[in-house]
Amino acid sequence: MQLIECCDLSLGYEGKTVAEHISFTVSEGDYLCIVGENGSGKSTLVKTLLGLQQPLSGSIVRSLGKGSAIGYLPQQTPVQKDFPATVEEIVRSGFLARSGLRPFYSGKERALAAEKMERLGILGLRRRCYRELSGGQQQRVLLARALCATGNLLLLDEPVAGLDPKVTADMYELIRALNREDKITVIMVSHDIAAVLEYATHILHVLHGSAFFGTVEEYEASEVGKLFARGGLYA
Repeated sequence: MQLIECCDLSLGYEGKTVAEHISFTVSEGDYLCIVGENGSGKSTLVKTLLGLQQPLSGSIVRSLGKGSAIGYLPQQTPVQKDFPATVEEIVRSGFLARSGLRPFYSGKERALAAEKMERLGILGLRRRCYRELSGGQQQRVLLARALCATGNLLLLDEPVAGLDPKVTADMYELIRALNREDKITVIMVSHDIAAVLEYATHILHVLHGSAFFGTVEEYEASEVGKLFARGGLYA
């Protein structure tokens, strides 16, 4: 089942195009990695997928199911890293978009938040202040929050940025487990081409004026894949 279908998108601001001719699909169970050089339009594409801005042209169709949404894990800013709330409060906040004006969390939501924290190995940190955690722990908290916001699709923007190699490897394995074992569809923006080739099922390479979309095998066999991946020009 297709969750997202994008056809010949042109992206930009105030009529200025930053990326164009972008076509791809995301189906249930996919692990799509979005790569591209700085300024190629990856951030603009993320905002478009989230519905925060409209494409200049082309079409995007989301078929996420009634009441479902994209669980988003953004890049953190220094201010966000110092946020004075408990782990539990932050994880539960993932339900806010679906709770409307209701000023409390339901018993089902509280139980689901606990389930997600346990799944990510942070249930024992639930009473801790978020800003006291390590970078890796904070990312797990935000990932649990994103899981509370969605039933089937995660959008991760550079989820290992700033993490040390051991924590990075653990995070990649955790995301792969969510994809393969928990059947969560994953879209991940990344600069780590080695990890992209290891974990992804599909790659969208956003280029200035065009884009490549296909399986990892098709990417490695393509001219852009040979140039950037095998040539070591993109890392």
